[in-house]
Order: sequence, then C-alpha cells, then structure tokens
Amino acid sequence: MDAETRIPVTVIGGYLGAGKTTLVNRLLRQADGLRLAVLVNEFGDLPIDADLIEGRDDNVINIAGGCVCCSYGSDLMAALMQMTEMDPLPDHLLIEASGVALPDAIARSARLIQLFTHDGIVVLADGETVRDRGEDIYLADTIAAQLAAADIVLLNKVDLLSSDQREATREWLAARAKDAQVIDTEEADVPLAVLLGSGLDRELAHRHAHAAHQAAVFEIDRPVAAEALAGRLADPALDLVRAKGFVTDLDGRLKALQVVGRRWRIEDAPPETTGPGRLVCIGVGQTLDENAIAVAIAAEPG
Repeated sequence: MDAETRIPVTVIGGYLGAGKTTLVNRLLRQADGLRLAVLVNEFGDLPIDADLIEGRDDNVINIAGGCVCCSYGSDLMAALMQMTEMDPLPDHLLIEASGVALPDAIARSARLIQLFTHDGIVVLADGETVRDRGEDIYLADTIAAQLAAADIVLLNKVDLLSSDQREATREWLAARAKDAQVIDTEEADVPLAVLLGSGLDRELAHRHAHAAHQAAVFEIDRPVAAEALAGRLADPALDLVRAKGFVTDLDGRLKALQVVGRRWRIEDAPPETTGPGRLVCIGVGQTLDENAIAVAIAAEPG
C-alpha cells in the first residue's frame, strides 16, 4: 500500500494523571473535518467531553464531525481489525495506552496490520510528579520505557512549576527521551498539526500552529537524497517537532518524507502525487529558523 491509502496511527502514552484524557478531547475538538478514531482501553479511563458526543452504540461513541471512540478492552488486535472494516475509514487513528502500558508495544501491534502505518508516539509527562515517579523503585522502569519510546514528549502542567523546576525537569527528560522533542504544555494544549502528521499541509499547519508553535512551507524543485535530508531535518539543532511532505529522490521517484522528533520514515508517495517537492516544517517556540532549514535542504546534491 502507498502512503495515501494507509491509516496513520499515533499512540498516546504516559503515566496516570499526566493528561492523556485532556489531550484526546482537545484533539477531537480540533479535528475540523478530519475523521479521527480513538481506541481506549476502557471508556471509564478516557471520558469524552459530553458536548462532543452525538450518540452511543455498544462500545462505540459517535463524536461530532465523523470521529468515533471505541473501547478495545483486553483485545487490541480485534479492535484494530474492526477499524479496518469501518465505512468510511478513519483518516487517523489514536490509540490511548493505559498508564502502565508500553506505547512502543502497542505501536508494533498496529504495524502488524497492513492498513495501518506508524505516525508517532506521544508521551505525556506530569511536570509536577514525573521526576519523583521516575526515580521510584516500583515505577521507574515503566516510566523510563515509556519515555524512551517517545517521538514527542509533552511536559504537561508547566504552569505549576517554577522556571528552575521546569529547566531541571527538561534536563531530566532529555536524558531519558533522547530521540524525542520535548514540548512544554499547560492542560495538554497543543495544536493538532504538531502531533498528527495526517493531512499535514500548508492550510492545516497554519490553521493550527499558534504563537508557541511555528510552521513554514518549503518547495523543493530538484531531486534530493531523501534519507540524508530526513536525517538533517531530525537534527536537534533545528528544533523541529515534525516535518512532512514529498520530495523527488535521486533515483527520480517521488517519496513521502516524515520526521517526528529525532526519527524519520521514507515511503513511496501515492501514485497521483505530483511535484514540485514540498515540505511543511513545524517547530517549537516563537521563532522557526527557516534559514537553517533552507541550508539543510540546499546541502543536498542537485
């Protein structure tokens, strides 16, 4: 299957109380025509805001705008197979992991089904408690594994931390989530386009990026070494959360490129995709170094 016909899957993890419920509800409110499907272990663990719900049918909650929320209980694979039978298919699938689950194991399960493609792992960390819990003899291994799997870490509840506490926590996280981009959040408030690569284009990026997250679009009218370019875009010096788009590889084939945190993926572009190449890049902070990104692109052999 090409990149266009597969459903991107984002796994949302994090220990109990980190803010996963709040995040999922915020993403559903931002869907704006994007059909999101949410899989949760138990409905009681992830209550959907009442004003979003249009109806219930057994273990399915129908949400405004064509989104749905389903419970998978103890059988994730069965729930994933049911997702493949939906009509219409969702545009993007969110899987909320339980507080003690390992999100990379859930992501591997989804990748066993050909229809799904991995979009990223987002792990929430409670700014007030993550360091204490991460050093706890009973919890440390689980939290360390969750953070190590993350592409993006949301350091949540930063409004409850002093500047010194925030900096110390970010340093602690950086040592444990070495492949992740860490984003400070209050009440899990982050634009949908930052976390989800599905439909990440010029309009979506600019609609959902705000003062704390900047987006820029780059057109690339020549062949590039896709893997090498993706590696440069994942360089921590650029401080990008996400980059996605299409480029013509040196062999002349159009490729779909996606960077999330420090990891990247290259796939064949959908057959109907045409040039020129284009990339949407989203960064953290009030400035996005467009010149540095342009240099990374220009460094490719022409």
